[in-house]
Amino acid sequence: MAGNMSYTIVEYFGGDEGHRCGYCKNEKSNFSHGMWSHTMTVQDYQDLIDRGWRRSGKYVYKPTMDKTCCPQYAIRCHALKFQPSKSHKKILKKMNKFISQGELPKEPHEGEGIFSQLNQIITLKAQCYVGSLGLLKNPLNLYLVLYLSFLSAGAGADANRPPCRKAKELRKERRLQKEQERHNADAVVSSLSHAPTQTNQPKPLEDFISESLMNNSAHRLEVRLVPVSFEDPQFMASYQQSVVLFARYQKAIHGDDPNECSETEFRRFLCDSPLEAEYSVDGPTMGYGSFHQQYWLDGQIVAVGVIDILPTCVSSVYLFYHPDFASLSLGSYSALREIAFTRQLQIQSSKLSYYYLGFYIHSCPKMRYKGQYRPSDLLCPETFVWVPIEQCTPHLDNARYARFNQDPDAGDACVLTDLGRALVLYKRGLMPYAVYSRKRKGCSDEDEMQQYASLVGQNCVERILLYRS
Repeated sequence: MAGNMSYTIVEYFGGDEGHRCGYCKNEKSNFSHGMWSHTMTVQDYQDLIDRGWRRSGKYVYKPTMDKTCCPQYAIRCHALKFQPSKSHKKILKKMNKFISQGELPKEPHEGEGIFSQLNQIITLKAQCYVGSLGLLKNPLNLYLVLYLSFLSAGAGADANRPPCRKAKELRKERRLQKEQERHNADAVVSSLSHAPTQTNQPKPLEDFISESLMNNSAHRLEVRLVPVSFEDPQFMASYQQSVVLFARYQKAIHGDDPNECSETEFRRFLCDSPLEAEYSVDGPTMGYGSFHQQYWLDGQIVAVGVIDILPTCVSSVYLFYHPDFASLSLGSYSALREIAFTRQLQIQSSKLSYYYLGFYIHSCPKMRYKGQYRPSDLLCPETFVWVPIEQCTPHLDNARYARFNQDPDAGDACVLTDLGRALVLYKRGLMPYAVYSRKRKGCSDEDEMQQYASLVGQNCVERILLYRS
């Protein structure tokens, strides 16, 4: 990318042992292959994530898809074609209202809403039939209350009141009424003007975001992109603020112990990156590499999105935020901002048009939200081609692991064909594996090399340096 001879250097660790799964909580059912990356070019990492790899700090791993308990499928969104859904618009409007008016939304906790209303109904029935709420401590009394409430409904409807109608019928009637009113309004407009009517274009994502940038707003929200570099003055000026925010988020949202969200962990997890900053004539002005996208509210950092800018995508790594602002749905809001940011970068670099959301885990319902950013694709775990998610989910409804490419003759386009061409770093020397194996007569690492090379593919194995001691 930058025209220099930079190399990716990794140590491969294999992946035969099972570990605890963070999704289903099984102790030894999570299987993946891993390697430690001392340094990595952005092109090599782009090619690796297009084969199902993912980084956490400098550790790069690939789930063993047909073996692990909760298969993790790489997912990407077509940023240029993205249109916010109804729920996305609601989140954007909620943020805009907070910025303009200054009040945090008061939303019921998960599980409230219709259930709290049902609880009120049961309580009222209990007061009528049992007379004392203390009796409800016995489950049999609760069943009695429900049974009596059904019996009371058997008296029939009040003949003096109009008959009850189903909500579906009422909605249909209102829709027809609105269509009739719209038809009448169009007739009036056409009678006043013979000009052709213009089709309504959907409101783009950028318009929703720009509404929060009013000068007379109660709050001021600013998004700053900062390179992850301890030599960058802007990064260092906000470093301690980010450390404190990370610890507060991890303890409040994930229940971490203090030692699990220390400055050391923050640095290892979200600051140490194998990606070197690279620049290209046809690339984005800020270059490629790892960045923190900071959300500043009235002069304080309230959220940080960790992202990698790569040759064809913006890859989301992690997000942490101030727990006091959880009601603003900052996870979804930041994803929408990152999609808009990807669209902005595409103007500067035509190939950069995708937004990678990490892994989609269909077997874990709380992780399916990533599939709501449409249009999106999942990566086929066998042929490594991207397949529209609508074609993938029916297969995942039937089995946790699935091959998405339905062409039985299709295979891996970068399948390993020549192990001897794999590059290794041995005694500070760069050489093909064929030369290395002759130097190390009787070495017994061919099986490990074969596994590593198959996972990264022929193209990467000829560019990445595998460290050999």
